[in-house]
Amino acid sequence: MAAQQENPTVSISPLLSKLLKQSTGDIKSHDWATADEIAAAITLIFTNELDSDHRASLLTILHALKRDRETLVLAKCGQAMRKAAAQVDQKALRKIIRSRGKKEGSYRGGCCDLVGTGGDGWSTFNVSTTASIVASSLLLISKHGNRASSSTSGSADLLQAIRPRAPVIEAVNAEVLPSVYEKSNYAFLFAPTFHPGMRHVATTRKKLPFRTLFNLLGPLANPIEGNIEARIVGVPQHELGLTFAEALKENKARKGMVVCGDELLDEISCAGRTRCWRLVERPNPAFRGPRDEEDEDFTTSDEEGEPRTIVDIEHFALEPSDFGLQPHPLSDVSPGKLPKENAAKLIQLLRNELPRDDPILDFVLLNTAALFVIAGICDADTSDMGHGDDGKVIQETGPGGLRWKEGIRRARWAVESGQALASLERYIEASHAATGQ
Repeated sequence: MAAQQENPTVSISPLLSKLLKQSTGDIKSHDWATADEIAAAITLIFTNELDSDHRASLLTILHALKRDRETLVLAKCGQAMRKAAAQVDQKALRKIIRSRGKKEGSYRGGCCDLVGTGGDGWSTFNVSTTASIVASSLLLISKHGNRASSSTSGSADLLQAIRPRAPVIEAVNAEVLPSVYEKSNYAFLFAPTFHPGMRHVATTRKKLPFRTLFNLLGPLANPIEGNIEARIVGVPQHELGLTFAEALKENKARKGMVVCGDELLDEISCAGRTRCWRLVERPNPAFRGPRDEEDEDFTTSDEEGEPRTIVDIEHFALEPSDFGLQPHPLSDVSPGKLPKENAAKLIQLLRNELPRDDPILDFVLLNTAALFVIAGICDADTSDMGHGDDGKVIQETGPGGLRWKEGIRRARWAVESGQALASLERYIEASHAATGQ
């Protein structure tokens, strides 16, 4: 008798039929497939319980109906992807974060992320990865990323090309992640390591002639979501801005900003206007739980009770001038080069060897500054970052009532003081220590 398959395939024909009827108008909107039903089918991909035909059919019809761009579908599928990921000991991680995170302003010392969906077609320098390294001088960073999909150099490609000594990105896994944060403010969460189930859909994605749901899920699938305090997410189309902000809110994010440059850039643009959708956390007057934020998970003890805070979404636009910088055309920062060349530029930047008005430096400073602002450290009225900090806080506010120029002051300090480079070096050491060699 033949051995039984470890993961027998499951038919999702009823779901596909329901989606097909939606496409032909043969079903009323209240009978459409729900986000929960779609997420349940996506979960079967991670467990290798869908055959290749069903995988391709599901991704194709979701794309054709634009269901893969709906707030609830993105939020629920992001939850499914995180649930299927390699599981981190969140309590152990939270304990380390609370001991190492440096509170300042309204920043509570939690982990932060700076990530884009990709797919904007610009193939610029690796700005979000570089900015995340610079930001780790003052924040705990959990950078979730992968190798290049549509560009010449992805975040993983950049890190692996660093010389003379690159980090061992595959060694930082769910088991060792808490110990990495004991030594470093920075950790790179390599998607294939934390999301092994994604390998089951890799071939299907390559065969399909369009960007699928999975090209959008990365920013919503950070494996330590419960420990992410703040984030900036870049999207390549304006219509995705509010959708992503609402998906983050649906997933209980309380502090963050979704951005899209007017050039359809998934970063804060160094060339001109960037549209922003900011998640703003406010005290909830209806909350009746403990007032001490150190209580576990910062939540009420009554699961059915009111949350400690509520989240609103504000929309505004940013220009380089709001940060006190001159604009640079995107041609000055794109097309991005090969990983080896970008890594050399990264090290040059971190060694403070670039001219003060270098376009790539300004591009990185803009995005670093924004994360500092959104995390809340720029709300502080005093500053004692360390050697080289003159302590002169820039209290001028701009769009959204926030201190963007103070963000730039802190970002420049991180580079010019050498603290950004030191943070990268600590991460490299921690990644090598994780190999046990």
